[in-house]
Amino acid sequence: MARALAILKAFGPERREMTLTELATATDLYKSTVLRLTATLEEGGFVTRGDDRLYRPGPELWRLGTLYRQSLDLGDLVRPTLHRLVDATGETASFYIRDGNQRICLYRVNSPRAVRHHLDEGQRLPLNRGAAGHVLAAYGEGIGASRKKVLAQGYYVSLGERDPEVAAAAVPVLDGQGKLRGALSVSAIRSRFDARAQKLALTSLKLEAQALVGLLPASEA
Repeated sequence: MARALAILKAFGPERREMTLTELATATDLYKSTVLRLTATLEEGGFVTRGDDRLYRPGPELWRLGTLYRQSLDLGDLVRPTLHRLVDATGETASFYIRDGNQRICLYRVNSPRAVRHHLDEGQRLPLNRGAAGHVLAAYGEGIGASRKKVLAQGYYVSLGERDPEVAAAAVPVLDGQGKLRGALSVSAIRSRFDARAQKLALTSLKLEAQALVGLLPASEA
């Protein structure tokens, strides 16, 4: 079992297909052993071997991966992401979803700073003001003034739009099929959200949003 798993784990983003020799080298197994194990794995649909004699991950892995993603609760994925954003920026991190012409703060981790932007989970806010609102609106129906800008640059920064003392940056969160699942946001007191803070927030947001791609279960919509 361990050797069969070693073969499956040998595949990755940089090694999507391999010859028998390459698999043997990657797993430190004899070719005869790899040949025997891959025959069993191929029978079960875990690997495939094409006419070019290259081995590739099989459809059974996709099925199991889909089941795993569907079993995950959205909060189980998003909350650790928000904690990492707070650790990286020192500011408040949120995850918003769209509900008609409003946005809902679905998950929230507030900044540890004494002076901070505080918001409760479940609170509704307008869609046409604030960084997260603009991001959510850009991926929906209709044409907003900021839609082209958001789609072109992949983020939005708001400075005092909803509250003159609050600033925020937000990016879209997409699933593996490219469908919008929500918006990640970092918000702060406007006076300390300078160019350097904005750059740090956007860098952190983009990294976390990218990490979520493929982990989120596909939208049923």
